[in-house]
Amino acid sequence: MLYFEIKNLFSRKNKRDMYWTLELVSYLDDAPWPATKDELIDYGIRSGAPLEVIENLQELEDDGEPYESIEEIWSDYPTDEDYFFNEDEL
Repeated sequence: MLYFEIKNLFSRKNKRDMYWTLELVSYLDDAPWPATKDELIDYGIRSGAPLEVIENLQELEDDGEPYESIEEIWSDYPTDEDYFFNEDEL
């Protein structure tokens, strides 16, 4: 039984899970939003983004609809609200 479990583990195509970091997603800051998956991949390649960015973009769902902003790709992307400072404290 263990043999078959190990065999199945190694016979499956290892699909890498998509992961984003602030550094990786920063390569898409200036992307032409809204953009389709293919447009984002093209932008990433042309702008010299690391391979991890291109691989992550290839993992995105492609329903034909453009992504409106970077937050649709990585919901944890910091927004201006995350850096809100009370002007009285400055």
